[in-house]
Amino acid sequence: MIKRTLCFSNPCYLSKKDNQLVFEPDNGAERKTIPIEDIGMLILDNQQITISNAVLIALMDNSAAVLTTSFQHMPEGLLLPMADHHAFTEKVKNQIEASEPLRKNLWQQTVIAKIQNQAGLLSSFGVDTENMRYWASQVKSGDPDNYEARAAAYYWEKLFIYSDRFRRHRHGDPPNNLLNYGYAILRAVIARSLVGSGMATFLGIHHKNKYNPYCLADDIMEPYRPYVDRIVTEIIAEEDTIEELTPAIKKKILVIPAIDIFIDKQNSPLMVGAQRTTASLMQCFEGVARKIIYPELT
Repeated sequence: MIKRTLCFSNPCYLSKKDNQLVFEPDNGAERKTIPIEDIGMLILDNQQITISNAVLIALMDNSAAVLTTSFQHMPEGLLLPMADHHAFTEKVKNQIEASEPLRKNLWQQTVIAKIQNQAGLLSSFGVDTENMRYWASQVKSGDPDNYEARAAAYYWEKLFIYSDRFRRHRHGDPPNNLLNYGYAILRAVIARSLVGSGMATFLGIHHKNKYNPYCLADDIMEPYRPYVDRIVTEIIAEEDTIEELTPAIKKKILVIPAIDIFIDKQNSPLMVGAQRTTASLMQCFEGVARKIIYPELT
């Protein structure tokens, strides 16, 4: 069963009773209960939400991710189980001892999958992607020629109808706000899966930043980004304005963990597909596999 993503945007009190999440609104409305075991991600999107430690412990015990937001309603913090795998120490040891050639090979696979999925999304809009598919075929171990950046420049130029003025930047103009929100949700899904597969999220295969505790999540989410981009393009086509992240827009973005993807020759919810990807990555670190399983966007 696909785990649920819950977002609380109004003042409330969240407590635990009989392994149920108890939701009590501040406005006096009827309280509701949700089985904690059904929750995959909990988003706290209001500064006046109170949550008990018992809820947090139960969520961690059930491998859920808890995402908190800022005053601007953008994802700010992420809480994950410290060691969600029974053989965590052994798994992390394999991750730490992975050779540099292996890490470069894994990054090569990741870049190829990302470019191919970007090309798949553009192709669905009728954009010529012969050049991108050629670049994907030329990516070498570690991507020393930086085909990832070359493909990204072409991709962002062609993705939106107002491409002549769009610049992908974290603090840029809309729809960067939508992309940032979607990527934060995606990052939490990937980080949750990495921890579940016994890995430390701060030990990246390519991203290296002493201030970033999610380097590996940022690596592995790359081929998944076009799925977020597709949702954003759909929102742009449907909404009159995208200047603000309205509740209606957030609701459309929050479907990310449950969207259907094609991975390992079968359809799967993205959250389940992410678990396939991270499990295959761990097998590469353990030396029992050589290929990361990534989704294919066609």
